[in-house]
Amino acid sequence: MANEEAAGGAGDFISDAVEQDLANGVHGGRVRTRFPPEPNGYLHIGHAKAITVDFGTAERFGGVCNLRFDDTNPVAENPEFVQSILDDIAWLGYEPGAVLHASGHFEQLYRWALLLVEQGLAYVDDQDNETISAQRGGFGRPGVESPYRNRTVAENLDLFTRMRAGEFPDGSRVLRARIDMDADNMALRDPVMYRIRHAEHHQTGTRWPIYPTYDWAHGQSDAIEGVTHSLCTLEFDAHRPLYDWFLEHLPLPTDKPRQIEFARLELTHTITSKRRLAALVNGGVVDGWDDPRMPTLRGLRRRGYPAKAVRDFCTYVGTTRTNSRHAIEELESFVRRELNTTSQRRMVVTRPLRLVLDDWPTDEDGAPVVEHFRLTNNPENPDDGTREVAFTGELLIEREDFAEVPPPKFFRLAPGREVRLRGAYLVTATDVVKDADGEIVEVHASYDPATRGGNAPDGRRVRSTMHWVSAPHAVDVRVALYDRLFTAVNPGEATGEPLDDLNPDSCELLDSAKGEAAIADVEPGRVVQFERLGYFAADPRTKRLFHRTVGLRDEWAALQRRAARADDGARARSRG
Repeated sequence: MANEEAAGGAGDFISDAVEQDLANGVHGGRVRTRFPPEPNGYLHIGHAKAITVDFGTAERFGGVCNLRFDDTNPVAENPEFVQSILDDIAWLGYEPGAVLHASGHFEQLYRWALLLVEQGLAYVDDQDNETISAQRGGFGRPGVESPYRNRTVAENLDLFTRMRAGEFPDGSRVLRARIDMDADNMALRDPVMYRIRHAEHHQTGTRWPIYPTYDWAHGQSDAIEGVTHSLCTLEFDAHRPLYDWFLEHLPLPTDKPRQIEFARLELTHTITSKRRLAALVNGGVVDGWDDPRMPTLRGLRRRGYPAKAVRDFCTYVGTTRTNSRHAIEELESFVRRELNTTSQRRMVVTRPLRLVLDDWPTDEDGAPVVEHFRLTNNPENPDDGTREVAFTGELLIEREDFAEVPPPKFFRLAPGREVRLRGAYLVTATDVVKDADGEIVEVHASYDPATRGGNAPDGRRVRSTMHWVSAPHAVDVRVALYDRLFTAVNPGEATGEPLDDLNPDSCELLDSAKGEAAIADVEPGRVVQFERLGYFAADPRTKRLFHRTVGLRDEWAALQRRAARADDGARARSRG
């Protein structure tokens, strides 16, 4: 199970509601929640918020949270999605009290539907979906009663049992609740309970030619399973009266579950619409559902996001009754803080430039001497120990770490300038070699042998420390750098279509990167810090491919500082 710090992610108003029910003895003091995904796609960051609320609420009050697959649409669901959801929940650190399926309740749902028909509270409608939708009216416009609304109980029972027997074709009839076609709440205008669909179901096969709608299956499945608190996102707020209406007209085995709604999680520069995410995959914009740019949990995992950071972020965000969009930089800040404590350090040069130390010693055979330096794996965790890194007179540095004509405030390597090579020596650039096009392909330098370890005996200081890789010992590495998948803070805000804001430069693949020897031993899925560059995750399938998880710079903290300065300026102007 997830640890204690994730258990408090319910938010105050949900906790208050549960505490009130416990104090009043509702449900005999039990707390049982459920996470009810439809297995028609992969979970995304918004689902992570719901998972932490559902499981966190149960944990906080000593209860259990079930996983219930809302598998009422056989056309869109398959076992692949079922397994991926199980994997994602386990990755986040949660274990369901039970794994259930709405399809496992089909027989009970059908019997309860028969009961409503017998009570005159449900009827069979022969109209098509378009007609039914049009007759529901709208806000300020009354609905129009179906011509089949007043069928006799006997006729409705006959037709509904024949629907169940598979006598009618798809779309020819539906079962509707008989509530109020003039209700202000549109959800109460005789909602559809069952549709005819002759399709094979991944759990029940071809045993059922009729399938319940979500509105009918939702609350009743909660009641069958003994759920006490049905936690939903805000779009189900308008459906709560229908949720309660169904339950109030049925002989429930326990107290009626209580539905409570909270705001869903949305991030800047991100979309979570399954339809549009599918368009990205099917259109080849991204490399599958686990592309590291995707907001799916499998995408975040492949990119190297720690499950704990995702949980902690969702817990920190908490729950509100107002939809809002959180800055993605805020999530990245949680990721960065977690990786800083858990990731070992390695040196990788993404755009290599050769650095030759002209005065580097050679052995008696004329071969360059190889020295070794012992570097700390993680200064945040002494238990991670140290590693040995080879050093020679032929090195690789980042191309951007040298400037023949340095711009202002450039403190890295330049002709005549001394810098520190991380953990090794102080070196001074002396010359450059250019190709036929005038591009620098090699930098020559001298080194100070008295500065082994990176410190000068005479106390002189340098203004820059650079990472490096020994050229003869370098390991080939491929590095994927990522920018926002969408350029707009709120994709689609300007045109109504989020895909209009796609960033064509959201991924840059560097094929000629070089890493220190230890980079070859990084396990698939493990995240390491490339010194001075950021955190990178080893791809789980492709050897020596690393995805940049986040950079080292805390962009969220920078945004907060800018916002604070803007507030200070506004207050100063108002006083003036």
